[in-house]
Amino acid sequence: MHAIGVDIGGTKIAVGVVDEDGKVLAQVRRETNADDVAHIDKAIADACNELIKEHEVGAIGLAAAGFVSPDRTSVNFAPNIAWREYPLAAKVAELVHADMPIVVENDANAAGWAEFRFGAGRDATDMLMLTVGTGLGGAVISERELVRGKWGMAAEVGHMRVVPEGHYCGCGHEGCWEQYASGSALERDAQHAAVARVDQAAHLLELAGGDPGEIRGKMVTEAAQEGDPLSIELLATLGRWIGEGSASVAALLDPELIVIGGGVGAAGELLLGPVRRGFEAQLSAMGHRPVATIELAHHGNEAGIVGAADLARR
Repeated sequence: MHAIGVDIGGTKIAVGVVDEDGKVLAQVRRETNADDVAHIDKAIADACNELIKEHEVGAIGLAAAGFVSPDRTSVNFAPNIAWREYPLAAKVAELVHADMPIVVENDANAAGWAEFRFGAGRDATDMLMLTVGTGLGGAVISERELVRGKWGMAAEVGHMRVVPEGHYCGCGHEGCWEQYASGSALERDAQHAAVARVDQAAHLLELAGGDPGEIRGKMVTEAAQEGDPLSIELLATLGRWIGEGSASVAALLDPELIVIGGGVGAAGELLLGPVRRGFEAQLSAMGHRPVATIELAHHGNEAGIVGAADLARR
């Protein structure tokens, strides 16, 4: 049975038809407004209705960046979208021109499931997935099962507190891991460096048209790949944060595999090297235990679509 997967972001959604082997057969996109939840509902339904006309599907999975209810019908809270106890599945069902199950999944859980089923983790039994994007999402696979927790909010690793009285987070607290180990953190640090270290930031400023506020994560990656020392340093700092935090998670979960997803993966070994070094530097009982393998995700931007569809099908 084919299923539709919907990856919902703050500014756009990606919607695709996925077969039983995790292959995306067709895909469409829509622009959205994070503050207008009714507009998001309509955009999702319009995209699904377009695909349903051309493909036979039996379920819809919605991958949402937020805290999802245990029954997988609602988003209880989202840091970057105006969802508060929001019955997302029911709202979308009212607008979809077909009667089929609609399931809401946390977006990182969906991406992690895609990697476990069809990507980097297909041979693993215990896996940690980190989605490094605007924020930091997590998914945990334990003994081949997706861990959701009692209230559906497990694996929100990005909101572990790592720096007391640190940077303010959209979740309402301060010092969360995602404020130091995310694409947003990379951009913030690069923009600050471009102001404080102008001479060293010449390459980044050139890419940003001379405006520090226009520096984006992909520019840091591009400059680092071209050998820019400041950009290499910025990626190393990001990687160290990811690795050290992963070691703390490993103390609790002991995964055999850690998969890094999100746009920062384009940096390759410039990121993974520091991640591995940070992980091993902080891993408890180092030298007396196996060390988890750390790899990049295979599915890229399609992971949320693939995972949401596969979970809805199940």
